[in-house]
Amino acid sequence: MSLLISSLMGGGVVLGLTGGVAALLGRADKAFHVDEDPRIGKIRDLLPGANCGGCGFVGCGDYAEAVVKGEADPTCCPAGGEACAKQIGDLLGIAVSAEVPRRAVVHCSATWETRMRRGDYSGEKTCASATHVTGVQDCVYGCLGFGDCAVTCPFDALTVRDGLATVDTAACTGCGKCLEACPRGLIRLEPFVAETILAVTCNNPDRGPDVRSVCSQGCIGCRACTRACPSFRMNGQLAEIDYSTYDPHDTESLEAAVASCRMGGIRPIGPLSKPTEPITQTEKESS
Repeated sequence: MSLLISSLMGGGVVLGLTGGVAALLGRADKAFHVDEDPRIGKIRDLLPGANCGGCGFVGCGDYAEAVVKGEADPTCCPAGGEACAKQIGDLLGIAVSAEVPRRAVVHCSATWETRMRRGDYSGEKTCASATHVTGVQDCVYGCLGFGDCAVTCPFDALTVRDGLATVDTAACTGCGKCLEACPRGLIRLEPFVAETILAVTCNNPDRGPDVRSVCSQGCIGCRACTRACPSFRMNGQLAEIDYSTYDPHDTESLEAAVASCRMGGIRPIGPLSKPTEPITQTEKESS
């Protein structure tokens, strides 16, 4: 009998303590509760919800809170783009200026066939692993073609074709995930000052003869493009484009630069948006 009474008393004490702690927690929750600014939820609903991190924050929720607090700009969401930025600006009552969209560009154009002296590789089929193995391919600056960038892209904007990472610029949002995934740093976000831009599709900074020995399409540093178009410049032995001076309407010098490249390493990238399907005669009649 005494054992039963002791057990009941012990149970009562535990229940009493539990109830007391719950009451204290409830009061603390009410005392320290901070109401969320309703604008945070509204901005969160405007965002695409990809949680890609392209804005520099962990997720869309953190970014929305930072925008409301004035700690982030409404234009920081690459996935939402200009339209989303304008909606956020309208919600907050602030003017949002249009920015030049940035999209991923792969600075390599060598496919399986155009790469020279590619060795056998039996290790893990990832760029992150293969880049540390000697002899995978002679060009240590080119695309490895195992698709780490495609795997990490939250918008399915990258695919690997013939061993070369290829960007669908119409699907790309410029979140930058692929830049982090590429161990060779050959993917960069470039400003699309036009629907289609030119890019130097090479990342090899070596001298011309050394480049020729490992790739049939790499930049050999001949400087012909810089003489043909003022937007081209040399970064050491590697040609690059200064997009701050890039004039898409100067077609004469841009075309001259493309024609001057003996290696075929200057290529059009884009278009930025998907082409509109032409309306057929049947569709015209039915409308």
